[in-house]
Amino acid sequence: MVFSSLEFIFRFLPIFLIIYYLVPARFRNIVLLIGSVIFYTLGDYKYLILLILAAIVNYISAKNIRHEAVPSKKKAWLIAALIYNFGMLFFFKYVNFTIENINGLLHIFSPHIHLSNLRMGLPLGISFYTFQAVSYLVDVYRGEIEEEPSLYHLTIYLFMFPKLVSGPITPYKEIREQLTYRRIPSFKVEEGLKVFTIGLAMKVLLADRIAILWNDIQTIGFISISTPLAWLGAFGYTLQLYFDFHGYTLMAIGIGKMLGFELPLNFIHPYMSKSITEFWRRWHITLGRWFKDYIYIPLGGNRKGTGRLILNLLIVWLFTGLWHGASWNYILWGLSLFLLILLEKLWMKPYLDKSRVLARLYMLFVIPVTWMLFAINNFEDMGTYLGRMFHLVSGVNVNNGDFVKYLGQYKWLFLVGIFFCFPYGQRWFEKHKHNFFSTVILFFVFWYCIYQLANGINNPFLYFQF
Repeated sequence: MVFSSLEFIFRFLPIFLIIYYLVPARFRNIVLLIGSVIFYTLGDYKYLILLILAAIVNYISAKNIRHEAVPSKKKAWLIAALIYNFGMLFFFKYVNFTIENINGLLHIFSPHIHLSNLRMGLPLGISFYTFQAVSYLVDVYRGEIEEEPSLYHLTIYLFMFPKLVSGPITPYKEIREQLTYRRIPSFKVEEGLKVFTIGLAMKVLLADRIAILWNDIQTIGFISISTPLAWLGAFGYTLQLYFDFHGYTLMAIGIGKMLGFELPLNFIHPYMSKSITEFWRRWHITLGRWFKDYIYIPLGGNRKGTGRLILNLLIVWLFTGLWHGASWNYILWGLSLFLLILLEKLWMKPYLDKSRVLARLYMLFVIPVTWMLFAINNFEDMGTYLGRMFHLVSGVNVNNGDFVKYLGQYKWLFLVGIFFCFPYGQRWFEKHKHNFFSTVILFFVFWYCIYQLANGINNPFLYFQF
């Protein structure tokens, strides 16, 4: 069940909210926990036990980390808990990828030996709740927070359905007080509904519509598209991914507001960035912050010389790529970002800072290209697509008029999408979010989204696969 489904919007969410608001405040956490369990069960009941175990294991581990007086034993508890958390993530997300690569090597040296893949799916939200659990453990170990004395509250933190499936990745220290006490004034509920509607519109009216272009290009075949259409498709995917994931995050933040929680922002107009370094301070902010706080800075950051800086960046971006998926294209994508950020730090930064035009042209070029490494998991297809983008690969039955055709179909959608990549719409909403006019506009936007959903325009959220 996804936030943009009619089942969620007209069944689960209203029933849950009615019960949540009707019960006394002291019982709302119980309603939230039960609702979150039902939400997860409807989406992935087979792996609910993993989430329960995550709560129990991390609760016990944090208590022992906090109260163990011997430093070596305290560290041992942390290491054991990290092995459990990352071990579960590796087993369910990466073990078949590992088996496939071992089979590739065996085929070279021992063709008669073949290992079978394990028959299992990826547990819903495991990449997100694992990172949240790890941040909690490390913060307790560092002494930045006290351990949570209540298994009940820690379970709510990990289970909370608005952020369970695809974030935002929220450190426990930022939400702890809200778990025990939160007010839900009517204006916050109204604001939450509006933010949810904006996220829904981004998903249904922008991301899902632009996705049709990318689907059409895949159907045509990469070898048969013209160079202009290849660039149009890359720009289209760039917009689709942004509005898909940003839309989901806004819906999660909106639901959080309705429940009395303030969840962190995940995007701050990333396509306005003047460098890849800046881009990753604006894109998937909570993931970038996690890697900075728990990987990059503990490794030494940029404080131990150029050689160590290069190694630290390589580790962070290699794991950023792997976090997104068990596939070599994600690793290649992560490594490409590492190289670009390294070049910016060591050479390009003065030039990009000096010339806004150069910086914009640079980003206009590298962002769509790097997203193609992200989007296409077959290296042969990736090579074909990039070859068509740069006119390095000869096409087969190429229709040079395809660009004009698709540009005519999507130009207005692209213009609207580009407009909402800039802060103008957000500034207007922040200024008018409590007035009647914005309420009327978003009321009609909401029902137009419902009309589109009823007509079958809905695709799964892209980040659900991570």
